Amino acid sequence: MNEALDFLKALKTNNDREWFNSNKRWFLQSSDEFKSFINQLIAGINEFDSSVGSVDPKDCIFRIYRDVRFSHDKAPFKTNFGAYIAKGGRKGPYAGYYFHLDSESSFASGGIYMAPTDVMKRIREDIDLYPEEFLSIVDNKKFKEIFQFFEEEKLKRAPQGFDKDSPVVEYLKFKHITPYHSLSEKDIADKNLLNNTIKVFETMKPLVDFLNRSIKGMKE
Repeated sequence: MNEALDFLKALKTNNDREWFNSNKRWFLQSSDEFKSFINQLIAGINEFDSSVGSVDPKDCIFRIYRDVRFSHDKAPFKTNFGAYIAKGGRKGPYAGYYFHLDSESSFASGGIYMAPTDVMKRIREDIDLYPEEFLSIVDNKKFKEIFQFFEEEKLKRAPQGFDKDSPVVEYLKFKHITPYHSLSEKDIADKNLLNNTIKVFETMKPLVDFLNRSIKGMKE
């Protein structure tokens, strides 16, 4: 995805509507390149996680336009392309897989982000109720070699109603359950990027399954 990454780098230093409109064709070409990659990624994920289904890439990809109404940063465009692949796409309620192409720091991630309060409470309850199962996933050697967590996205103490001495208390503190795998520019340029990313996501599947079991349990 060299063209898409080059576009994002240029946008980083020219984040204004005049430049963007003058380079609209470049944006559309880059967007199409990213969409094609996500389409292939969806097919690859379905090979090991059929729950994702035949979701349309456009329902997974986030808009590049920023909502600046309540932000001090008035830059009109994001300097990344992002896609959330899950049943129902980016607006669905389920845990899934996220790919982030960025002018500075790309990564493959997933899990559940900004879940409603009641959903996050249920997920924490299940992590606390089944600590051995949860730890067998996140403490798995291969999982730990591939993923790390956003440590800054944590509460300072155990959530209300949970034991501070729980063996999984550090995971209960997370505001989002979103382990990530960093991707360098060399990784992005690698001809095996698609297959490598699919393998990363396959390692995440047990965690996605655990989270979705909690989410689905609320709907039953």
